[in-house]
Amino acid sequence: MDKMRAFRDKYLAPKQNEALRIIDIGAQEVHENGSYKPLFKDFTNWKYQGVDMVAGNNVDIVLQDPYDWKQIDSNSVDVVISGQAFEHIEFFWITMLEVARVLRPGGICCIIAPSGGYEHRYPVDCWRFYPDGFTALAKYARLDPVEVYTQWEDLSAYDPGTNCWHDSVLIAKKNHTSGWRDCLRRYLIQLSRSL
Repeated sequence: MDKMRAFRDKYLAPKQNEALRIIDIGAQEVHENGSYKPLFKDFTNWKYQGVDMVAGNNVDIVLQDPYDWKQIDSNSVDVVISGQAFEHIEFFWITMLEVARVLRPGGICCIIAPSGGYEHRYPVDCWRFYPDGFTALAKYARLDPVEVYTQWEDLSAYDPGTNCWHDSVLIAKKNHTSGWRDCLRRYLIQLSRSL
């Protein structure tokens, strides 16, 4: 929560008077973990929408396919956020192409995922992320990395059970319109379906 709050304060708070569409990938509230929605609800010009693969608490848009978001138009979103979801996405690089597709030129994303920790399937647990990997992922999707880091140290403010994750954060900006990457995205979607 502290990392997403820092992103909001640094990159979005200066736009508090602008109309922003914010989507949260993997937004379903599971157990007592809560959601990022409270971080955005007090800004009246911002529209927060939770996105997930299943209906549930805090889910406004249910995706039929994690790699082909037909429910969200290209270049229609100002901000894409996601926390603790990318480690559960088998082909996360295709999902990142969808993040780039739906972002408007000038739009920004904040992706948070662990660099460590124990296996926690939901329903699978596939990946861990480091700054170089997140930077490469942004470049792959033709997004410009703005800030990339990992919380390497344990923090005393954290509950002892949460220090193990050492989350990595990617903040990246879209400075172009869609092009040949859309063709690549379609090819990868088809390839993932054949696996």
